[in-house]
Amino acid sequence: MYNWGLSIWNAAYRDGYQPNARKLREVFTNNIKPLYPWMKNLSSRVYQYAFIHLGEAFKRFFQGLCKRPRFKKKGKHDSFTIDNCGKTIELNGWNHKLPFIGIVRTYEPIEVTTQKITISRQAGEWYLSCSYEFTGTSTDKTTEVVGVDLGINTLATLSDGKVFESVKSYRKLEAKLSRLQYLNRNKRIGSANWRAAQLKIARLHRRVANIRKDGLHKLTTYLAKNHGTVVIEDLNVSGMLANHKLAKSIADQGFYEFRRQLEYKTHWYGSDLVVVDRFFPSSKTCSNCGYVQDMPLNLRTYECPECGLSIDRDLNASINLRNAVGLTVNACGRSAADSSGRSRK
Repeated sequence: MYNWGLSIWNAAYRDGYQPNARKLREVFTNNIKPLYPWMKNLSSRVYQYAFIHLGEAFKRFFQGLCKRPRFKKKGKHDSFTIDNCGKTIELNGWNHKLPFIGIVRTYEPIEVTTQKITISRQAGEWYLSCSYEFTGTSTDKTTEVVGVDLGINTLATLSDGKVFESVKSYRKLEAKLSRLQYLNRNKRIGSANWRAAQLKIARLHRRVANIRKDGLHKLTTYLAKNHGTVVIEDLNVSGMLANHKLAKSIADQGFYEFRRQLEYKTHWYGSDLVVVDRFFPSSKTCSNCGYVQDMPLNLRTYECPECGLSIDRDLNASINLRNAVGLTVNACGRSAADSSGRSRK
């Protein structure tokens, strides 16, 4: 359904039309669905959500948040969404009765009431995700303002001196992953041995991603719960990945995911997130006297020739981020120092 909708969407753009998910759903229901009688046995919400997800993908594309939607391939990122046509779905215990599917048993017990459910397959295993209402609770803050400098050697250095080491999940499992890929090089594509080897590789990739995500969740939760204002830098992650010498290490850190998690967690726990303009010289400025000098990446200690300050490069940058609240843009891209109200993001 997603691929069919994408082909129609692209054809409509070439002909000068402006398609949307509602129009796709109407065309499919009136013209395509009657050609396939077996679709009457399935939930109509499955293909409707496919068109909704396609519309959201194009919306993100026009906002500059992702690339243009592409056709999906069977076996990669398989998923579908269903609901109970406006009625709630009760998930109780290990066994759950889903609309049009029947009884499904989960590995862990779930007790939640939801409107829709997404079922996906990752590395040969099926996952059930559901949405539910969550009310954020403001927590007591131990620190009013904290600056956070992200790096490669260490994931984050806080302005109060705390350092969070990088988990470097890909680096730690890279040799094992390379070995599995090496053993799979001569297997015939499509054979049983090839599928088994591909499944092992996919599971290892999933483990790498889960380790990275776990480390980011722990860090962002700590920052949002214990600090009133969190100050970070507006990193140009896509531009940083253009450096082929550092691209692997940068991608292993997950800078974009760090900011994404921090944006909604600060809202959950009653704190504020401010994002400093990417051209602010946080690493080049002395946090004591304000002197600015060039700082190549190989210099890990900031030596100020004016006041004689000697401090770790990342700690100096985080202190400058903390002190630069008046020169920041917030998470929505609005400038706190720009009285004209124009966005500087």
